Amino acid sequence: MTPRSGGRGENVLAFPGTTLPATVQGTLALDLSPRLDPPPGRGPDGATSAGVVPVDLRRRRELEQWSRRFAQAAVEIVGGDRPVSQLLRWATAEVYADLDRRASLVARAGGHRPGVGRVQPVRPKVLSVHSCFVSASAAETSIHVRYGERSRAVAARFEERPAPHGPARWVCTALDFA
Repeated sequence: MTPRSGGRGENVLAFPGTTLPATVQGTLALDLSPRLDPPPGRGPDGATSAGVVPVDLRRRRELEQWSRRFAQAAVEIVGGDRPVSQLLRWATAEVYADLDRRASLVARAGGHRPGVGRVQPVRPKVLSVHSCFVSASAAETSIHVRYGERSRAVAARFEERPAPHGPARWVCTALDFA
C-alpha cells in the first residue's frame, strides 16, 4: 500500500490489486459477500434439524385435531363463554391456573362473571394448527386464532400422559397467548 494525498489534504492508502475492502457504514464494518456454504450440521448424524421426531401422518393429524379443540375451548374460556373447569382433565395445574387468571381478568374488565355462558360480540375461531413432535410423547403446536378482524397466535405444548383408567391422553403442559 502506498500513501497518496486525498482531496482535502488527507492521506489515503491505496490497496494493491482488485480486492475491495468490506463496506463501512459509519463505524460499523459490514461483510456483504453472500454465504454460499450450507449451515454446519448440529446433530450426531450431521443433520441440521433441531431434533424433530418423525411421526406418521395419522398420529400428527389426531394431535392437530385434538389441539384445535383444546385451543377453541381455551379461547372461549378466556373470553368468558365456558367455565375453566371444562379443561381440568386436559391441562396441568399451571395451565389451569393461568386460564382461570386470564378468564377472571377479562371478566373483571368486561363487568361480568367468568364462564357463565356470556356470548362474546365477536366469537374466536381457530383457523389453523401446526404441530412439531419433539419426542415420541411430546409435541408443540402453533395455533392461529381469529377474533373478527384481529388475529392472535397461541402456542401450546402437549404431552402424552397415562390416564388412571384407559389409554394415555394428551395433556397441555404449557400455553402461551401472543
